[in-house]
Amino acid sequence: MLIHPPASPTSKFVLFNLGLRPFFLLAGIYALITILIWIGVSVYGWPEPHLPFSTLNWHAHEMIFGYGMAVVAGFLLTAVTNWTGLVTLKGYPLAGLAALWLAARLAGWLMPSQILPMALLDLLFNVWFAVAIFIPVLRVKQYKQIGIAAKLVLMMLANLSFYLGASGMLEHGVLWGLYSGLYVMLALVFSMTRRVLPFFIERGVGYPVALKNRLWLDHASLYVFLMFLIADVFWQNVTASAVLAGLLFAIHLMRLAGWHTSGIWKKPLLWVLYLGYAGAVFGFLLKAIAPFVSLSPYLAIHAFAPGGIGMITLGMMARISLAHTGRDINQQRMTPAFVLLLAAFIARVLLPIIVPNHYLLWLGIAQLAWLLAFAMFVRIYTPILIKPRADGMPG
Repeated sequence: MLIHPPASPTSKFVLFNLGLRPFFLLAGIYALITILIWIGVSVYGWPEPHLPFSTLNWHAHEMIFGYGMAVVAGFLLTAVTNWTGLVTLKGYPLAGLAALWLAARLAGWLMPSQILPMALLDLLFNVWFAVAIFIPVLRVKQYKQIGIAAKLVLMMLANLSFYLGASGMLEHGVLWGLYSGLYVMLALVFSMTRRVLPFFIERGVGYPVALKNRLWLDHASLYVFLMFLIADVFWQNVTASAVLAGLLFAIHLMRLAGWHTSGIWKKPLLWVLYLGYAGAVFGFLLKAIAPFVSLSPYLAIHAFAPGGIGMITLGMMARISLAHTGRDINQQRMTPAFVLLLAAFIARVLLPIIVPNHYLLWLGIAQLAWLLAFAMFVRIYTPILIKPRADGMPG
């Protein structure tokens, strides 16, 4: 349960009372905007928008450092309060951080001939967000949380690499920034899921269950993932990447097996997280077999991104928003959206492998399913995120 500050007179304007409120709302809206623009340009031939870099790079960058970081900000600014007992950003400081995130997104459109304004705003957001997480963690000496906080620094470095590459100052900066950003984001999502999913399952299936969480698997997943990132992004050794991806597939498959209990399939807020995790794990399998079969490298990327990260983040936003606004998680209405994202994963990753001749059809189905799923999230959760808690508590 979230630790709340002392009760005070409740205001009807609560958008900046808790980190998840503005950032989950921004993430949901931005998930719609970015994909809609990308569909228009890549599928329907809309004119290339005026941006500081190519539309393809904008799409990749904004899904990672725009949408992804908004979800992470909403999660961590809320969770760190729970972990440390100290209130993170709220009120004007939280509004300032959200405004900085939004300003970075808008800068690319308002000043398309200049990359510096967008870069400065975006990196300043990264710094401020990381500091906002490090301060309460260090103040209460919860050094076990440093691993997650450190990943925010890595995300900032990946973002810096991207901007240096896009501005012509670092030869491989765009590639290094996007791929390392994707993998560190995936590591963040894995870390967040490791923290909450076993807890959610044990308390959500409706019967006693003790899940298996092996410490050696936790350590192995971190160290092997780091080696995989280095091999795939910087060394670019296909064989080493494949071997390490195979190890990660086995490691995470064992973790999933230890978390399985039949009751999750009756709870949409559980199976969406479980299947999202499984989708990302399938991405490691695709990376492992890539040297031996003829598969597009984008299939693994989309298993990690819309498959794993997309499903997990939507499921987390749906559940955590209900829990931390005093609402009953059993009254959620997002099941159709979860089914749509599962359909998007099948259409974007599995069907191109099984029936490759209809790739454009599968792509269109995946994009439409994504849009409908996040449109549903925005419609259902906007009132929840902008209105006071249902139980009258602050937050």
